[in-house]
Amino acid sequence: MTNQTKTIAKGISVLGLTGIVNKLIGVLYSIPLARILKPEGLGLFQTVFPTYNLFLTISSAGLPVAVSRMVAHYLATEDEPNARRTFSAALKLLFTIGLFFTLIMVISNRMLTGLVGVEEASKGFYTIAPCVLIVCVLSAFRGYIQGHQNMVPTAVSQMIEQVGKVIVSLPLAAIGMRTSMADGAAWALLGITLVEGIALAYMIILYFLHEKKKAPAVQPAASAGSPVSQKRLARQLITISIPITVSACIIPLAQFIDSALMVNRMVVSGLTRTAATSLYGIFSGMVIRLINIPTALALAISMSLVPAVSAAKAREDREAIMLESNTGLRYASLIGLPCSIGMSLLAKPILAIFYTGTLTPERMQTAAELLQVSSLTVFLFTMVQATSSILQGLHKQKIPMYTMIAGVGCKILLNYLLIGTPGINIHGGPVASIVCYSVAMIPNLFFCCKYAEMRFRWMDWIVRPGLAALGMGLAVYGLKLILPESFLSTVLMILTGVCVYLAIAFLDHALSKSDLQGILRLGKRRRR
Repeated sequence: MTNQTKTIAKGISVLGLTGIVNKLIGVLYSIPLARILKPEGLGLFQTVFPTYNLFLTISSAGLPVAVSRMVAHYLATEDEPNARRTFSAALKLLFTIGLFFTLIMVISNRMLTGLVGVEEASKGFYTIAPCVLIVCVLSAFRGYIQGHQNMVPTAVSQMIEQVGKVIVSLPLAAIGMRTSMADGAAWALLGITLVEGIALAYMIILYFLHEKKKAPAVQPAASAGSPVSQKRLARQLITISIPITVSACIIPLAQFIDSALMVNRMVVSGLTRTAATSLYGIFSGMVIRLINIPTALALAISMSLVPAVSAAKAREDREAIMLESNTGLRYASLIGLPCSIGMSLLAKPILAIFYTGTLTPERMQTAAELLQVSSLTVFLFTMVQATSSILQGLHKQKIPMYTMIAGVGCKILLNYLLIGTPGINIHGGPVASIVCYSVAMIPNLFFCCKYAEMRFRWMDWIVRPGLAALGMGLAVYGLKLILPESFLSTVLMILTGVCVYLAIAFLDHALSKSDLQGILRLGKRRRR
């Protein structure tokens, strides 16, 4: 394993493990939140959140990736001054864009509540609106630090976000519920805004400490290029970020459409609006939240790959591009396959750990059926994220934009058709998601192989990790048949599955000793 590949592994491990902890905290946050707000209140909370997520993605999804890519490019050519100028230009852009969308969210409050069809959501839109500006500025700092291929500050700031939600948002939700359900959801969203402000303060302090340490070396390196103007850097950032932003906006846009579409289509299928809102709250607020735990690893792969591949391209090192792309795809498969199979097999026991007492037995069974199918999207999503990041690092960011547009188009169409069908209703959602990510993944893989100049590695990406995941699945299924349903049984099945998977992965060479050593090196930062 090369030093650069070890850096990718460390980045994945730091962000991935922290991400899983954060997602678990998020699920733990959702349990008391669901109890405080009740399913209908959680449905109201989830009605507001996709709109906020869409606005946030439009304003800040592409630029941080562009920042990390351009900073990594300049640092690879030993041009520190232009790396700093890139950050300065990005910070100004993101502040302006974030302020614009915050104001739009406030001004268009009535229109947004009309679109989602829930008048009680109005207060929630007001309290979450400032968060768009805060996160935009926060993402500029994250992109700059990630461009240095240092993922620890991002991981810490994400931890602040998740822990802060438990400490701040939950008490505020309880206070709001004393007056009304709408106030409960609105105050919970206000808590998120406050916590993001704390995370931003942390990143600002860290940035100034980082720059202070580099202050003695103020002289530009001999190999540094000529200064690039702020205007030109801003144009480059926008050019890179637009297709990335469009690509990143597609899923939040689909969620926004779902928030308006799914409840109405379930009513068409024969359910009452109250029952439909409750089912939507279970699917989006519980099932999808659990799905997001393993996808934290996919996002870790994504954040680590973009600057690594971009730096290799800046050096015109074809061998490094091929090696790092292969590493990213192999890790995506090694992580995605067992997570999909394991979560699908243990859907009901996992839900029981988190939501016993929150859901009725009938709702628990429905949630388990949704999770069994939805879990299969974890592998597909992980591969889509990895391939998209490789293509972005290779300056082919338009390709994942087009493939995700095609995938989400299929998802919206299937949601409309399936969820409105009596007897299917909410169960059409997971099926539509599987089709969505499959449509995006297949062409992404083709273009990754083409532009990274590597062949499709069936054995490394599919067969070897697939055999390990199959062995794990058989072991877990066997234990599931003989063990009683309990918390300890679920933990035992998970631990057994992990051990069996790792054992088979080592035996069939899906996972090597150097892979494990690279992933376990969490403490070291890369020194330039």
